[in-house]
Amino acid sequence: MDDYPKKLTAKNLAPFGILAAAILVITVLAALLLYFFAFAAPEKRGEPERFVIPLTMDTTDAVAQLKDEGFIKNQSAFLFALKWKKGEKRIEAGGYKISKSMNVWGVAEVFSQKPYMEWVVIPEGLRKEEIAEILQSKLDWPSEETEKWITTYTPTKYEYTEGVYFPDTYLIPRDEAPRDTAKRFQTKFEEKFAPYAKEALKQNIRWYTLLRIASIVQREAAGTSDMPLIAGILWSRLLTGMKLEVDATIQYVRGNTKDGWWAPIRPEDKEIDSPYNTYKYKGLPPHPISNPGLDAVKAVLFPEKTECFYYLHDNSQKIHCAQTFEEHQKNIEMYLR
Repeated sequence: MDDYPKKLTAKNLAPFGILAAAILVITVLAALLLYFFAFAAPEKRGEPERFVIPLTMDTTDAVAQLKDEGFIKNQSAFLFALKWKKGEKRIEAGGYKISKSMNVWGVAEVFSQKPYMEWVVIPEGLRKEEIAEILQSKLDWPSEETEKWITTYTPTKYEYTEGVYFPDTYLIPRDEAPRDTAKRFQTKFEEKFAPYAKEALKQNIRWYTLLRIASIVQREAAGTSDMPLIAGILWSRLLTGMKLEVDATIQYVRGNTKDGWWAPIRPEDKEIDSPYNTYKYKGLPPHPISNPGLDAVKAVLFPEKTECFYYLHDNSQKIHCAQTFEEHQKNIEMYLR
């Protein structure tokens, strides 16, 4: 009987209770230390600040920047909280408002939502209706505000009907009024276009003439390299009184089709009665037909000297020019049929 375990008593259980209490205390202290060094707010007080994540920055670098700038104490803790809040460890590029007085859960909550400022990329050569579609998609504009952007907020004066909505990458607050967004684009255009307007004045070219030609060059070129040649040909046609006969101007007046805004024209499209139809009417259309980039503007100011009056692009988008219509017809037969 002496070999059986002794009867358990409070006295001989005491060491186990002390051990359990010690483990509990250590666990609580470890949790507090972990919270303090990893999850707690870096500062007791802090004003909201703008934190911008560029389009080219990945989540790893963004989280490292949050740590470097003192918004979080521990990168792993933030990623854990982000995964808990968002379901994934990924941050969207854009502008956010965060404070150093926020703990990691608060910061993760902000980054689990859409940014309050969105990156909006506007490619060169779009018409303002296409720009409006991008803005509506990125900024969640209602349809009626998108329509007003096209018809009311943008054409604030005759020269601002089209062409002055500069193609660039913008960081735009989601709550910015569409009217203010139109002004933002116009201001950027004025800033970027100013040096070229001065050069146009030196060459006795009206800035709006420069812009209209550049908008056509932008749509007609297959790339930057052939812009000076196309600009030279368009200048030759204008200065000799020829019709421009440019497909892109007809595409502009025709508008959107089931194949998009810039689908190839059909023979009957050349009969559209519009001042934009450069097959029917001499000279430039009344307004630009797109929002050109600076390469197109420079090409118009410094065109390639050429004796050509005609051009086409083959199936590889290589440009071929001709001095006469007969030569142009031969190029059509050779490169397009």
